[in-house]
Amino acid sequence: MFRPLVRLALLATLALPVMAAGQDAATGAQPISLSAAVQQAQANAPQTVQALGDARVANANYKSAIAAFLPSISFSQYAGHQQGLYYQGGILIPAPGTWGYSQSYGAGITLFNGGANYLDYRSARASLVAADQAQIIEKFAIGLNVKQQYFAVLAAREAVAAAEEQVNEANKQMAVTEARVAGGALSRADSLASAVTVGQARVALATAQGNLITANTSLTRLVGAPREVTATPSDTALVPSISLDRAALVQLALKGPAVRKAESQVNANRSAWWASIAAYLPTLGMQYGSGSSWSTPHFVLGGGTKSTSTSLSFYVSYSLFSGFNRESRVVSADVNRDVANAQLRDARLAARENVAQYLSQFGTAQTKIELQRLTIESAEQNVEAKDTQYRAGAVSLVEVLAAQSALATARQGLIQARLDARTAKAQIEALIGRDIE
Repeated sequence: MFRPLVRLALLATLALPVMAAGQDAATGAQPISLSAAVQQAQANAPQTVQALGDARVANANYKSAIAAFLPSISFSQYAGHQQGLYYQGGILIPAPGTWGYSQSYGAGITLFNGGANYLDYRSARASLVAADQAQIIEKFAIGLNVKQQYFAVLAAREAVAAAEEQVNEANKQMAVTEARVAGGALSRADSLASAVTVGQARVALATAQGNLITANTSLTRLVGAPREVTATPSDTALVPSISLDRAALVQLALKGPAVRKAESQVNANRSAWWASIAAYLPTLGMQYGSGSSWSTPHFVLGGGTKSTSTSLSFYVSYSLFSGFNRESRVVSADVNRDVANAQLRDARLAARENVAQYLSQFGTAQTKIELQRLTIESAEQNVEAKDTQYRAGAVSLVEVLAAQSALATARQGLIQARLDARTAKAQIEALIGRDIE
């Protein structure tokens, strides 16, 4: 009467025939593999666009910091006409006008400013590294969200399969009850109880089907697909495993994107602090300029009387008082440095804590999977025994229904345990910044 455990617990044998044509017959969604879903989401997610934009800004700031070591170059050109007026015998008479032209070139470079340029360069480079790590963090955060929703689709589909089994079992049980009622062995109350059980099973199936549709639409949004997508049936049968031990995972987490980003922020803020100190030192610079000018009564570009000038100068400047702007900058940089150090310390501790937590959750889920499989097998045997006894009139309908309820609960327990194991592994992968085979 009852199907084997594999057919009840794993959806693969149920889902493969329906989706062989490349489309979910129940929801009409297009199957997509987990890797493809993650890649497509990482390409389409707004967080990816934002992280990429932040990296572009950081790269532009890095180039600007490098350019600070290069001299500034300027060029200008001018042409204009001057017209004057004067009085002669009480009459206002215009004076002869003149045309003037000029062009100049200039260059300047800061020879010393307390090492601020170099420190700004180091800070910009560290910020660029932090921005790159932020992209990795967003990439795996998006991947984690997609994986969790993908696994939710798998769990929803497994729940649909379990609910279908529950409906089939309830219908068969009702047929037996109706036959015994017709034979006078049972009362109409037993028939109504069986009908209620069938109705409850149908409600459970409708709920599971609705949950699957909702899970599919949520996955579609995360992926950014133009049409509704769903998890592939082949992924349903996969039970995750982790080959690395806790010590290895901790080492990977300490080198993960979150910790590396925090380290880059520490380096950036340390350089920014030294740059704020450099403001107390004088600035030494050099300026070079060359220019030419012409004057003529007529518009002749480059004609007339010409004069040239060339200059080379060195300067030293020092701000005696800046309205405590330097002091304020030092305090702000010092606070940012302390915050960055605290965040790095917390990121390292969080890495250890999260590895322990997720690995514990994964191990617990794996243990539950094995337990629930045995529980399902035991519950199936109990249902078969109760059904046989019920047909012989040795037990009541209440005992049969209780056995069926226990079997349904065991199936849901297996579905949840598999979901917990998949989610815990995905969280570990996001933490260490790499997929675990």
